[in-house]
Amino acid sequence: MKDIAIVILNWNGKGLLEKFLPNIIAYSGDARIILADNASKDDSILLVEKNFPKIQILRNEVNGGFAKGYNYALKQIDAKYYLLLNNDVEVTENWLSPLLDAMNNEKVAGCQPKILAYNNRDSFEHAGAVGGYIDNNYYPFCRGRIFSEVEKDNGQYDSEVDVFWTTGACMLIRSELFHKANGFDDDFFAHMEEIDMCWRIKKWGYTFKAIPSSTVYHLGGGTLPYSSPRKVYLNFRNNLLMIAKNHEGFWPPKLYYRMLLDSIAALLFLLKGQFKSFAAVVKAHVYVHTHIRYTLKKRKAIKAGATNTNKVGLYRGSILWDFFLRKVKKFSKLNRRLFN
Repeated sequence: MKDIAIVILNWNGKGLLEKFLPNIIAYSGDARIILADNASKDDSILLVEKNFPKIQILRNEVNGGFAKGYNYALKQIDAKYYLLLNNDVEVTENWLSPLLDAMNNEKVAGCQPKILAYNNRDSFEHAGAVGGYIDNNYYPFCRGRIFSEVEKDNGQYDSEVDVFWTTGACMLIRSELFHKANGFDDDFFAHMEEIDMCWRIKKWGYTFKAIPSSTVYHLGGGTLPYSSPRKVYLNFRNNLLMIAKNHEGFWPPKLYYRMLLDSIAALLFLLKGQFKSFAAVVKAHVYVHTHIRYTLKKRKAIKAGATNTNKVGLYRGSILWDFFLRKVKKFSKLNRRLFN
């Protein structure tokens, strides 16, 4: 456990820290636990100093979101592995050992546990479930969750598998690779930054794994509610930026086809009277257009460093078609032959 640093990013999460830190301390052995505080304005730091004095505190001067907050903090932490953990996660006994065992394979860049919902404990949690995938148009989904449809956990996904991405809610990653990749993309702020980073690392031939013999419970929506227009904006914007940066081959057709699909989603928001969400999609598209040259500079650097892309976890079908037209609501019902 001495090789691992558990790093919890926090912003105004006093209540969550008070609730979840005792459990993390109890079940994490001699692993270092570090709070990276994103310029909280509540009494988060005071709470930790007073009640959890063994936890190291790193103070970020500004709230740079998930991406910049972790990037700044992890530059100051010397450890073989980083365990990135949301402040609203309940861990379980022996949660770390299976994750660390998976890292004995040098080709494994990172891994995640099975993530169940804190308030609905027999169901998978939206953000990560049992490992992440992307489809042919780069829509992310999970083993146990497709779009808004979350499955019950009946042990159907209890096998270890290679996945395309692991969730930032609870991710163990090699520090060497995190820094080689320059961490998360600061410009993402929050949402899909872990998918983008995993994709970039996979371009060097590494893999990511889901390890369901380790289980945690995630509250979710602690910073931004799932229906928040801000969350809509970040998800739509960052997904498009990720495509422009990482798509292999000629990028414009793929990017603008996705923007067309996004426009249909925006129209549906409008028809439902969700005007702020409609505006969020428009704003996301405007950002991508006005920053495309800057994004393509990143793409050029990524392409120059790519060696042997590992495409395991890429679904060659359309998750939109499967979910909305074929009415496939469960990961296990997807066509297995379309998975790399």
